[in-house]
Amino acid sequence: MSNATETTDLTGKICIVTGAAQGIGKGIATRLANDGATVVVADLNAEAASATATELGNNSIGVTVDVTNRAAIDAMVTETVDKFGRIDVLVNNAGWDKVGPFLDNDPEIWDRIININLYGTLHCSQAVARQMVEQGGGTIINIGSDAARVGSSGEAVYSACKGGVVAFTKTLAREVARYGVTANAVCPGPSDTPLFAQISEENPKLRAALEKSIPLRRLAQPEDLANAVSFFANPNTSYVTGQTLSVSGGLTMI
Repeated sequence: MSNATETTDLTGKICIVTGAAQGIGKGIATRLANDGATVVVADLNAEAASATATELGNNSIGVTVDVTNRAAIDAMVTETVDKFGRIDVLVNNAGWDKVGPFLDNDPEIWDRIININLYGTLHCSQAVARQMVEQGGGTIINIGSDAARVGSSGEAVYSACKGGVVAFTKTLAREVARYGVTANAVCPGPSDTPLFAQISEENPKLRAALEKSIPLRRLAQPEDLANAVSFFANPNTSYVTGQTLSVSGGLTMI
């Protein structure tokens, strides 16, 4: 795929994308590779991560990582730096949710949602930001959600996590700016992903209802989110930090 576009804004850049074997993550990894980057495809699914990395080209590699396991995250960072010498971009994309009314939720499910969506972002950001500070620059892009900004029925704990991600991004941006490191958040609205397909199986009318409520009359595609990530990853936007960008087809206007 490295020859699929003439865009070369990220040529020579080393980018880690978590949860990059499918869905939005794969869309992001594909766009960054098309921009010229070498992508570290980090995912729980080792086989899928390796297959995606092979598709991307540009010396991209697949790395097995569980974002709830700090030791695995540290190993990912070490492997990346040992192989490529630096990390220019981190995209914290890995996420998970189980939709249901908050009053009926099992607190054990809260733990999994929080560990993946919030703690995973915190651990990956700290591990990679330390490397970026040491090397004198880099950018972190956190995938939030518009659920963080306006709420989303059936996603109370997920919304709380993503609200935390948005607030964390702003604080991180303030703390690491002096070292030449930036941090921004991309907040998808309803998106056409494997996770959404899984959720909507239980409510077949959900997709039609959402499409009707979105001004652009469609769900986001992975490439829509990937384009926003590419914007923040581009060195030309290195003066932008601490910002939150909704990609929702107009569903939310904040």
